[in-house]
Formats: sequence, C-alpha cells, structure tokens
Amino acid sequence: MSFYTSLSGLKASQVDMASISHNLANVGTTGFKKSRAEFADVIASNLAVAPTQMVGSGTVVKGNRQQFGEGNLVQSSSSLDIAIAGDGFFALKPDPNKQGLAFTRNGSLRVDANQFVTDAQGARLQVYPVDGNGNVIATTRASLTDLVLNGTSGKPKGTDEVTLGMNMNARSIVPSTTPFSRFDSSSYNEAISTTVYDGAGNPMTMTTYMVRTTAPNTDATNLTSTWEAHSFVGDQAMTYGANNTPSVTVQFNAAGELATAVEQDFNSFMPASGIAQQQIKLTIPTTTVSTTKPFKVSTQLQDGVEVGRLQGVTINEKGIVTASYSNGDTKPLGQVAIVNFSNAAGLRQMGNSNWQATGLSGDPTFASSGENGAGSLMSGMIEGSNVDITEELVGLIAAQRNFQANSKALDTSNQITRSILDLRA
Repeated sequence: MSFYTSLSGLKASQVDMASISHNLANVGTTGFKKSRAEFADVIASNLAVAPTQMVGSGTVVKGNRQQFGEGNLVQSSSSLDIAIAGDGFFALKPDPNKQGLAFTRNGSLRVDANQFVTDAQGARLQVYPVDGNGNVIATTRASLTDLVLNGTSGKPKGTDEVTLGMNMNARSIVPSTTPFSRFDSSSYNEAISTTVYDGAGNPMTMTTYMVRTTAPNTDATNLTSTWEAHSFVGDQAMTYGANNTPSVTVQFNAAGELATAVEQDFNSFMPASGIAQQQIKLTIPTTTVSTTKPFKVSTQLQDGVEVGRLQGVTINEKGIVTASYSNGDTKPLGQVAIVNFSNAAGLRQMGNSNWQATGLSGDPTFASSGENGAGSLMSGMIEGSNVDITEELVGLIAAQRNFQANSKALDTSNQITRSILDLRA
C-alpha cells in the first residue's frame, strides 16, 4: 500500500512542478494568469475501522486552479493598447462567421488588412454600438459588434471654383524671357499653388502663374498694369473657349483696382486619376489690387472637399473609441465591452491568453468601464503576467523536495518488499 501512496505523491509533485514551470515560462506573456495545483488527501473510509486507526492512501489532484489577480500595468506607446484596472475581460470574436466569444485580459491590439481591430491571432475586439455623438445605444450581448476603423470619412466633392485674391506689385517688371514657360522662372513674375480635388476627393495641385505684360509707368501715381494668369492642374494647362485660350487677362486701372472681378470658366479636363471630366472656374475678386507693396496672396479659396484619411484613434476612460481624420472629422466608433463572470476560475483556458465560458464560470455579465462591478479601462497601457518569479521559484524548490521525499519513501517501500521476499527465500 505504501508503494502506491508514495507513487501518488510523486505524481502530485510532478503536476505541481508542471504548473509552476508553465507559470515561469509565461512570466513575460501579456495578460497571462498563473495557475496553482490543488490537492486532496485520499482516505479509504470503512465503518468497520475505528477512526483513529484509518491510514490515508496518498493524494489526488483536485484541480489546477487559475489565479486571476491583476498583473503589472505597463505603459505603451500605442493608443490601441488597453488594460483593465480591476475585474473584467475583453470580448473577442475568434470566428467572424460564428457567434461564439472568447475572453481575454490581453489588450495588446492591432489593425488587420480589413481595418478590423484584432488581437495577435486575428480575433476581433467587440464593442457596443454608439450614435454620432458617442452615446451608447445598447449594452447587451446581442448588440456587440466588431470594432472596425473606417479608413476614410466624409463625402468627396470635386473642385468647381478657385478664388485668388492678391496684392500685385505695381513696380514689377515685364519678365525678361518670352514666351511664358512654367519651367522657366524668368518667364513669369509670381506663382500661386492651390490644392484642389477631383470627384473622388483625391488632391491635385493647381498652379497659377502671373505674368506682367505691360511695363511700369514712369508716373508713380499711375498704377495701370496688365497681367496674364496661366493656370495648370498638374501637367494640364487650363484653357477656355473654342480656341483653347491659355491665359486670363487681368487689367488694373490707374488707381490699381480691378473694375470688375475676373471670372473665367476653364474647359473641361480629365484629372490624372481618370475619375471623371471636371471643370474649374478661376475667380479673381475685386479685392485684388495693384500697389507698390510686395506681392502677397490675400485670399486663397477652393470649394472642393477631400476624403478624410484616418490619422489616429483614441480610447477614453469610458471605453469610447474615436477615430480622427485628415479633413478634421472625428467619428465615435463604439464602446469597448467589459465582461464579468461570477466564477472566473471556472473559465476554460484556450491558449493565447484567451478563455471560454463554461457551466462552472457562469454566464457572462456585460458591462462597460467602471460600471456594474467592471474595472476601469486604461488606454495606452497593457497588463503583464501576474506571475511572481520569487514566489514561483520557492514553490518549485518545495515541489522538488516533495518529489525527492516521495521518491525516498518509494525506495524505502521497495527495499522493505525486497527484504521480505529474501526472508521467504
């Protein structure tokens, strides 16, 4: 009997060492929760034997109990890294085609090729839906949705009109080189670049070159001058009329004023993107003047609208995820769901710091940051392993001593059995 009793002790020590080894191996695993082997004594109870005469039959492994104490919170440079200070788990959907959920404390997240926010294994983070003002619409399991970062925002609009208001220098001389060439800076006086957009919101550069065609007057009070405006969108010259006239005339009177605003509709052209034919109108308002002061652009406007490109993501203390875009748009995308269990130790380990609900864990309770017993969400932080190396090493030494003691008892039992066999021989 003592042989099997010692054998059960050896097995128990092996389980203990295996559990401790697993803990130590994952000391650097984000969101890892250590386990502790738990044992119970084995007693063969018999009514015919007095309680004071019963001898135990060894030990048995009752379970490998998970310890969900909080790990160290480490600051991160990524706004998508989140941690829970307190109780709770993040909800993940491992398979987008199925309804099953996984739960984790590992908030180290990333964005996949389809703009979904996922963990390292591709499981999608689950959030509650919100309206345009960031108000949560529902907080039930059925309302959970994948968190996806839309790469663009806003409805694009191609540029229809460009307005340029300027102060032209009345003392500028006629360029020394003729005819005009945009590749020769000596053939024009000034160049103004304006960002315009095609029908899909793609940016293009419209450059307007101002060329003086009349020499300055000897009379300092006479500010009369004539200019030509040559406009290009990318490499395409903007022309107008049936004859494809390449320049717009700008005429100032003696007071250096425009009698009327210059408004010229250019002929349609095809943007480099090939989206669709586009027509742009150039407007030079009456605020444009000719003075003895240096050239200056006073007004530069265009009516096109670009598509906002995703620039950043923030997650506040309530778990509201907000995306910001290059066109100034900000868009709330959802609220990070936090899930609690009545018995977290009953969760089934799935590997990769993920767990699955079981009958022992109880049904998940869905909450949000700081509500209904859920911990507080912290952005820019990740939770490390809750393994204490010193504690585990002490436990490993104890498990090793237990193994050695049971091994010695087993050897002693073997020697006694051999001695008995020798006596019978």
